[in-house]
Amino acid sequence: MAGHSHSANIAVRKGKQDKARAKLFSKLSRYIMIAAKAGGGDPDTNLRLRYAIDKARGVSMPKDNIERAVKKGTGELEGETLDEVTYEGYGPGGVAIMVEALTDNRARTSGDVRILFEKAGGNMGQPGCVGYLFDRKGLILIDAGKYPDEDAVMTAALNAEADDFEKDDSVYAVTTDPTKFNAVLEAIVAAGYETMEAEVKQLPKAYTEVDVEIGKRISRLMDALDNNDDVQAVYTNANLTAEMAG
Repeated sequence: MAGHSHSANIAVRKGKQDKARAKLFSKLSRYIMIAAKAGGGDPDTNLRLRYAIDKARGVSMPKDNIERAVKKGTGELEGETLDEVTYEGYGPGGVAIMVEALTDNRARTSGDVRILFEKAGGNMGQPGCVGYLFDRKGLILIDAGKYPDEDAVMTAALNAEADDFEKDDSVYAVTTDPTKFNAVLEAIVAAGYETMEAEVKQLPKAYTEVDVEIGKRISRLMDALDNNDDVQAVYTNANLTAEMAG
């Protein structure tokens, strides 16, 4: 089954994101809050909340922090009023960039994101300008070295109604419809496979090749966007390599 090099791009991004643990906890708290606000505080009936909590637990976020974020979302504790916002634009080399944010001040966040685009030699565009280049999908990554029987892993994924399965170097990448993400993930874990990463993301329909220097500029822009407190996730259709992330 054919696919894109999603796992390689994510590996390049993930190492840098995990370094800023305190900032990551803050971002995850906001994510939990808005999930609880939208669907209630019970993760058994609110799949989005369950996913957010699982993600927080996956980076060892303290239980008290998680519970406090849930209560802020449901209104049991006073918290911020947050809006979900997506910004779209063009980075160095004209590549597509998508930015997902949670903010209590749209004007501030929009201005901050616009400045970061412009400083990097890109520009923020209108809604929809690059969104059509991405598909929102669940992505589950599994260590192929740990589970060498590719057919068995693929069978488990496809039996769980995953959309696609591919092996990219030493990683299996399973993509799903967002509405089936939790069910597919549960089935894969129940089949005995540990995951390296599991998340709903904006995945490029196709990747754009860039040279090393342009790639480094794109990577710096994505890092700068990641470092903004309101930004939850940043995506690009540029095919970034480890060399470009340096």
